[in-house]
Amino acid sequence: MKKEIHPQYTETVIKCACGNEVKVGSTKSDITVEICSHCHPFYTGKQKLVDSAGRIERFRRKYEKFQKAAQK
Repeated sequence: MKKEIHPQYTETVIKCACGNEVKVGSTKSDITVEICSHCHPFYTGKQKLVDSAGRIERFRRKYEKFQKAAQK
């Protein structure tokens, strides 16, 4: 391996929006995430809706006329 071309590998902390912190090794420092395995619905078994900027409502409004046409 060539010397002095690889990034510095250090211990860092990944912080989740739920407050969970995980210590890992990484080339980046202080990583922040919105959802982790501690609060993700797949791992917790709880249904939790994560809607960013009303995307679900926009989708429903967009395809509402197609649903009405299919029912007629």
